[in-house]
Amino acid sequence: MTKEEKISLYELVKTADDSLLGFSSPYFPPETPQFLDDKPPEEIIREKAASVSVAAESPSSDDGKLSSLYKKISECKRCALFRTRTNVVPGMGVENPLVMVIGEGPGESEDMTGLPFVGAAGQLLDKMLSAISLSRAKNCYIANVVKCRPPNNRNPLPEEADACRSFLDAQIAMLKPKAILCAGSVAAKNLLRTSFGVQKLHGQILSYNSIPVLVTYHPSALLRFPENKRTAWEDLKVFREKLLEIEPGYNS
Repeated sequence: MTKEEKISLYELVKTADDSLLGFSSPYFPPETPQFLDDKPPEEIIREKAASVSVAAESPSSDDGKLSSLYKKISECKRCALFRTRTNVVPGMGVENPLVMVIGEGPGESEDMTGLPFVGAAGQLLDKMLSAISLSRAKNCYIANVVKCRPPNNRNPLPEEADACRSFLDAQIAMLKPKAILCAGSVAAKNLLRTSFGVQKLHGQILSYNSIPVLVTYHPSALLRFPENKRTAWEDLKVFREKLLEIEPGYNS
């Protein structure tokens, strides 16, 4: 197959994929490293992470406070989740991010790699972020309410979320994000201390300690119920407008 034929086939598949997802995915045509790389997504993400400041692995700011925090997370035995975890998953991204993304908890891929959002839901999250000029390698930090995988990917129990809450609060205080994106009801309820979920909260700018917060659907929920992807896209457009108020030209 010629290069031109590969590009034509790629563009056809990408158009169909974007139509189904409801988001425009990054353009990686054939003959580029990203397209040709047949490594697992987890390994690709690890390599990308090596080029940015990943607080979970090698924090350098706040006089070692982040390093100390992640050491505490790695040794945590506050709830029963430590018994079944393979790795803790503190977080990943840049320090002092424009946006901090908060999900509910690690899944199987995350538990195996120690990195957040690297499975199928993580790939969709990256596409959602890219659609509004965000990425974990450039201007985002991604974390979860709980740092250890709940068995069978169930929602974290209230006592598990409470045990991890001080870690999440400390991350936000140290990283100082300019805005927060809550992915799903579990993240929203725990961060905002509310009984309302996505259906009630999505698409509006809320606040956590004076930091603007937007709630939208968790990527895993969008994979199960793709009819909500258009609504999620509308949420992201609201978030993008807020980000442009905070940091004009961030998407240029």
